Order: sequence, then C-alpha cells, then structure tokens
Amino acid sequence: MISASDFQYVCDLVRKNSAIVLEQGKDYLVEARLAPVARAEGFDSISSLVTKLRGTPKNGLHQAVVEALTTNETSFFRDVHPFELLKKEVLPDVIQRRGRERTLSIWSAACSTGQEPFTISMLLRESFPELSSWKVSILATDLSSQVLERAKTGTFKQLEVNRGLPAAYLVKYMERAGAEWRVRADIRSMVEFRQMNLIESWPTLPVFDVIFIRNVLIYFDLDTKREILRRAKGRLDSRGYLFLGGAETTLNIDDGFERAFAQSGGCYKLK
Repeated sequence: MISASDFQYVCDLVRKNSAIVLEQGKDYLVEARLAPVARAEGFDSISSLVTKLRGTPKNGLHQAVVEALTTNETSFFRDVHPFELLKKEVLPDVIQRRGRERTLSIWSAACSTGQEPFTISMLLRESFPELSSWKVSILATDLSSQVLERAKTGTFKQLEVNRGLPAAYLVKYMERAGAEWRVRADIRSMVEFRQMNLIESWPTLPVFDVIFIRNVLIYFDLDTKREILRRAKGRLDSRGYLFLGGAETTLNIDDGFERAFAQSGGCYKLK
C-alpha cells in the first residue's frame, strides 16, 4: 500500500507537471501505474521510488512517473460524430475559404499514440482528394515522449485497429507488420509529431484552421481550462473550428467561443 504522504507527493508532482488532478481515493490507480515504473527502474517498492524522487532534482525519473499517471485512452474515429462533422461541415467550409491559398493546417493536441491524427489524415485522403495538391499540415502533440515514440511508428495491435477503424480504411491505408498493422508511409508522412505540455509555455505555433483538444480538459481544474482555452484562441484562425470532447464545454469557462453547429456540443468557433 502506498502511504498517505507518498500518495500526496505523487499527486502534487503530477499536478505541477501536467495539471492532472488525482483525487483522494485514487491510491489504487497510483499503485497500479507506478509499480511497473518502480520495477523497471530497479526499486524494490513504490516507497523506495518516491524516496528517490523526493531526494533528487527533477529528472527523467520524475517525467516517467508523470507519464505513467497520464491517461492515454484513445481510438480511431473516437466518438464518430466529431469526424462526421469534420467531413461534412468543417472541412468543406475551410476548403472553400482556403481555395486561393491552398493551405490547410490542423492541430491534434494530446494525441497519445496517434489514432486521432492518423484518423484525420486518412479521412482527408479518403474524402478530399483535391487536397493532394495543397499544402496540408497536421501537427500532433503530447506531453509523453514514450507514447509519441510509439505514435511515430504508426504501428497498432489488432485490438487497436478493431476499435473504430472501418474495414475499408484498414485495407486501404494500413499494411501488415508481423502480428500488427502499420499506417502506410504516405499517410504517416502527413503528420508531424512533437512533444508539448499544454500547461507549460507553448512553443511558437502557426495559426490553425482546426484544433482538436478532445478529452483533455476534463482532467484539469477550472483555472487551467481557462488558460488552455485562452491560448488556443490565439492559435485558432478567426473562422476556424475547435473540437472538444463530448463531456467538455467552453460554457462558463471562456465566453470567446460559441457552438459552431446547433446539432453538436463538441465543435466551437470564435465569436
């Protein structure tokens, strides 16, 4: 069992470095996530691991602990509806407006192992062949270096491709890699992966036509949500679109946004 003081230390460490709030009663989660880290780093217990953390300046071990407590749940075409909206409403509008510049920029924040940005790139290739002559950029970021390294390979287990990826997309845009599947090289090349922590200073970013920050804000306190939305507002084109998760909203958080479509609570635009 993790002690109360060690649990509180880990909670504070994770909150400071990721803004993720671990509530009281989540000690079982901390134990389950940190036990493999302790073993991999040669500690005989979580207590020994935490003692080491307490006694050394922030280093790779601290980052490994933070990443272990970060939720990386994702899937292809997660929740379906946002990608239908992207295909039927958002992209046709952006493409019409960008016809002269022939540029399209999309950001997938907190991309985890890459299913979301690869879903976007497949959708673009499948439904908008006219974009083959455009300058299209898809930036995918996450705070975890570990999941990003995996995302860059574009390799997924059978169970992962079974979760949401239509059979037609599997056949057209993925290839066998032993017992796993790998996203085709031309689809992988559409996505740039970069490490980025949303609560730290943001690097120089372009202005995006579409931003996905889905299923992230739910883990943050109100002040952090406000700050992230404020920054996102500054990186979103004046006529661009912001996608949040189904359980997330800008309502009573940032009044600079409004729903983009009446039938969807997950897509927003600037007022």
